[in-house]
Amino acid sequence: MMNKFEPAVRADGLTVVRGSRTVLNGLEFTVPRGQVTGLLGPSGCGKSTLMRAMVGTQARVTGTLDVLGLPAGHPRLRSRVGYVTQAPSVYSDLTARQNLDYYASVLGLSRTARREQVDRALTDVDLVSHAESLAGNLSGGQRGRVSLAVALLGEPELLVLDEPTVGLDPVLRRDLWSLFHRLAAERGATVLISSHVMDEAERCHRLLLMREGRILADDTPDGLRESIGSSTVEEAFLHLVDAANADANANVIPLTDTNADTRQEQAK
Repeated sequence: MMNKFEPAVRADGLTVVRGSRTVLNGLEFTVPRGQVTGLLGPSGCGKSTLMRAMVGTQARVTGTLDVLGLPAGHPRLRSRVGYVTQAPSVYSDLTARQNLDYYASVLGLSRTARREQVDRALTDVDLVSHAESLAGNLSGGQRGRVSLAVALLGEPELLVLDEPTVGLDPVLRRDLWSLFHRLAAERGATVLISSHVMDEAERCHRLLLMREGRILADDTPDGLRESIGSSTVEEAFLHLVDAANADANANVIPLTDTNADTRQEQAK
């Protein structure tokens, strides 16, 4: 177990380059333990790339990225980190329960522990009534909850959830956010959730706001609003984007039209 005062995630100079594009540009941040941290920003800003880097599946990562006191992707993190991708990662020809039992066996849990963990995970995501249904016959939201249940197996210390509430109805979104906060408060789990929906920022203990591969802000919702003087996190985010764009434009050096200078000389 890691020191309780250490952050769950620490990044320094974290960079990912894909072809000619810099997807993550020298990121420096920490994710505190035992809290729900939101990773927010528009689609394409690098959220999913950052999450893949945290769980060790992203190629060509440079800089420092430590997770639970170990380098990201270390074999000893396998059972300590739960990861949910945007697309549900379940077998359509297995029932919800069979999916969970299979992944529990991959974690090396005993038969008794598997049964207890599967039952608990199904209860956590409110899928007990659909436990014996084939995953292929479930709705998209239900398949997503099966994936979340898989991530909960083994009681991971860190949950990395890539847009887990996208496309869900308001009631289910509310219930999942209640679950995320229970996991942090009652089990001491660190929950990192990505989203491009700014109203979800208000549900987080802490926020990382991203734009074009950079961290624009690392603060609490209250701290962010107070520092900008805005009434909502969305207003604060837009203010930060405008400020970043203004700084970028101010640093652009205008090109000199050398041909025009030549023509002026010739006309004299």
